[in-house]
Amino acid sequence: MSSTNGLICFTNCLLPTEDGGLVEKDLWIDERRGVILDAQRTFYLRKERPARVINMDGNIVSPGFMDIQINGAYGFDFSVYEGDDEAYREGLKLVSSKIVETGVTSLLPTIITQEKSLYPKLLHLLRPYSASKSANLLGWHAEGPFIQLAKRGAHAPQFLVPATERFKSFEQVYGAENLVEKEDWLMAGDGATEDVVGVRVITAAPEVDGVMAAVEEVVKRGIIFSIGHSIATTDIATAAVQNGARLITHLFNAMPQLHHRDPSIIGLLGASPHMSPPNSPARTTFPAPPLSRATSTSSLTKRLRELQEGPQATSEAFDDVQTPPQTPILAAQDSVLHLQKGKVADLSFERPFYELIVDGIHSHPNSVRLAYTSYPEGCILITDAMKILDPNLKDGIHEWRDGKRFVKSGDKLYLEGTDTLAGSVVTLDKCVRNFSRFTGCSLGEAIKCATYNPAKCFGLENKKGTLRPGADADLVVLDRRGNVLSTWVKGQEAWARGD
Repeated sequence: MSSTNGLICFTNCLLPTEDGGLVEKDLWIDERRGVILDAQRTFYLRKERPARVINMDGNIVSPGFMDIQINGAYGFDFSVYEGDDEAYREGLKLVSSKIVETGVTSLLPTIITQEKSLYPKLLHLLRPYSASKSANLLGWHAEGPFIQLAKRGAHAPQFLVPATERFKSFEQVYGAENLVEKEDWLMAGDGATEDVVGVRVITAAPEVDGVMAAVEEVVKRGIIFSIGHSIATTDIATAAVQNGARLITHLFNAMPQLHHRDPSIIGLLGASPHMSPPNSPARTTFPAPPLSRATSTSSLTKRLRELQEGPQATSEAFDDVQTPPQTPILAAQDSVLHLQKGKVADLSFERPFYELIVDGIHSHPNSVRLAYTSYPEGCILITDAMKILDPNLKDGIHEWRDGKRFVKSGDKLYLEGTDTLAGSVVTLDKCVRNFSRFTGCSLGEAIKCATYNPAKCFGLENKKGTLRPGADADLVVLDRRGNVLSTWVKGQEAWARGD
């Protein structure tokens, strides 16, 4: 049912605030324009009241969830292209139309390491896309192939490559046309307008040959550089952030375990003020540590044999490949210490956002709480879900690709015949509920990690992940236990429980 003047008021509801609170307040939207309204300004300027008032019975009306790392869902794999553009687009439409049942209104299709020739085509097809009553496809997230062999997880080792020609290697793999300035990339999209929201993310290991030298240019192109599948030391991880890295891919997974002498990538969450200051020697290109190259098949075979003779990698989450701890060299500082209680020195750089898969499998609840306590403002919940994500799918063996199969057991997903975790099948609404339980934070604070924080990471907080006037009216209605009751996209109800 539509309103006669396009104005809808949600009343008797709780609204999440950007600091993680929940306030009892009405929300006005314009269903025709698909935007959130300033109620007072609209009333006094238009001198109209909403023609449609919806009593929410004390439930939560939240910004729609954003999943910035998802590999597929409902039987479609974003990384599989079989030569048919239209079939691929239909798969994208299928996912975007069905995933709204989990409260997701925006997602970033993620492709894992591929054979080099597939990237230009896949990334071109993954332009921003939106359709009526379907989740927004924001662009693409390329996870690999510039990642660490020792932390490859489920990524095919034969496709891993170094960036020996620095940024030019990125262009050769992803296609130069997909790495142009953000505005040019959006204008090249089908049906692009000035209102199009477009996001590009690259996950790479900064210690791999040539990658560190490419970070700044990647960032200049309007692309988010995310540190992941890496054995970077603390110094290298710090330098990557100083060069522009803004995100950490699935924290704790596919990276060294926390060590007190060299906390590596995880340590960025607690970055000390005594680390290297800006413009320090840390802003240099570091030589690649051992195991950083993935070159010819013969060298891969040799390295895999070396790995097999040492500690075994059992999964992305729990592998224990030898990464010797190193005490980082701290910059000499002779600064005046603060005497005022509660005042601390400014950090030399802004800590990156970090992703968490909160399915109770990829990271222990204590680890989730530890990370969130260290840096709550940077926490982003993701699913890292694979193509068999479907809330109604039963446990069992399911086909993947290249003759491999998944084994689904509850929210656990691993490659058949191995203990290697292969993404997840958890839904984002369940991650939000788990997160609140694991950390003890409020439901409003958990919602923030699936809405405002990812939007802020991408610089989209005026359009997505927020209830600011003028933002897209992408909403999810939750009961007080965090269960999805309905989902709205651009002011239109896209799904409701019982439909």
